[in-house]
Amino acid sequence: VNMYGKCGSPEDARRTFDTMPDRDVVSWNAMMATYSQHGRGKDTLQLFHKMQLEHLIPDKLTFISVLSACASEAALAEGKQTHAHIVANGIEANIVVGNALINMYGKCGSLEDAQKMFDTTLERDVISWNAMIGAYLQHGHVKEALQLFEQMWLGCVIADKLTFITILSACADRAAIAEGKQMHAHILGSRVESDVVVGNAL
Repeated sequence: VNMYGKCGSPEDARRTFDTMPDRDVVSWNAMMATYSQHGRGKDTLQLFHKMQLEHLIPDKLTFISVLSACASEAALAEGKQTHAHIVANGIEANIVVGNALINMYGKCGSLEDAQKMFDTTLERDVISWNAMIGAYLQHGHVKEALQLFEQMWLGCVIADKLTFITILSACADRAAIAEGKQMHAHILGSRVESDVVVGNAL
C-alpha cells in the first residue's frame, strides 16, 4: 500500500488495501496518507469513518492525515470532531498533532480556534509559527501576521525561508511596500539571505 502510494498510484494502493485479509492501524494509516498526499481529502475522511466502524484505535499518524484532509476540504465540522477524538486519545500535546490542528483551523477559516490552539500549545517550533502566520495571511490579516512575526523574532525563534516567502508574497499581493522593506531588513540579518527563492520573492 505504501509503495503504490509513494509511486503515485492510489488506485493500486486501494486495490491492495481492499484485498488484505487482515488490516491493522498501520495499513489504514498508509492508505489514508496516500489519499492525503494526492489531495483526495474526501476519500481520506471516508476511510477514517470506515476505520472507526471497525473499532480500530487511531494513532497520531491517523489524525495527522485526517486533519490534513479536513484542511484541504475546509471541513471545519469534521476537523472539530477530529480534535475531540485527539483530546480523548490524549495526544493533543504532541507538537506535530498540534501543528496540524493549527493548520487545519487556519485553512478552514477559524482563526479564533487556530489562535487558541497556538496559544495553548505547550511546545512550539517554526512550523507552529508558520502555520499561524500563514492562517492570518490566507485570510487577509497582514497586520496580525506581521505582529506575530515580531513576537516570533523577539522570542528568538529562527524564521526559515517559508516564513519570509509567505509574508513577502502577502506584501506583494497588497502592495505593502513598507512591510516588505521591514521583512527585507530581517532577511538581511538571517541565514536565508542568499537563498534564491527568497531573493525572487523580494
